[in-house]
Amino acid sequence: MMSKTDYRIWASILSLLLWAIVGITAYVGFTPTALALEYNKEILVEADFSGRDLTDSSFTKANLRQSNFSHTNLRGVSFFAANLESANLEAADLTNATLDSARLIKANLTNAVLEGAFAANAKFDGAMIEGADFTDVLLRQDEQKKLCQFAQGTNPTTGRDTRETLFCP
Repeated sequence: MMSKTDYRIWASILSLLLWAIVGITAYVGFTPTALALEYNKEILVEADFSGRDLTDSSFTKANLRQSNFSHTNLRGVSFFAANLESANLEAADLTNATLDSARLIKANLTNAVLEGAFAANAKFDGAMIEGADFTDVLLRQDEQKKLCQFAQGTNPTTGRDTRETLFCP
């Protein structure tokens, strides 16, 4: 027959075992969030970032000429004054990205989502924008008119017409 002391010992052991199981379950089930990366002022010509999650990363004043960002999550990314000339941003998610003063000359923005992006002084000369979604993008009026000359298609992700998101006549 067990004494009160024996019951307390077993209860303590079971309690510790239960806490160990809870602790291990919490530790194994924990998924750390992606860390934002900083590539400020880096020379990354022809770099391949395709298919990655770069949420909230920073490429301020980086040289990204001919780099590949196709199918990349670029939500909240800063491309302030970055050189994205001839960069591939096909199907990239640029929601709430900062593109102010960026050079997107001849960039491929086919089917990209730029919703809420800040692109007040961005240059889009010769950019491919078929199917791009410019909903709520802050653009200079002269850039918006240039983009309207070539705007066509519907974004496959959002279902929005490129011309409508640019408020083209």
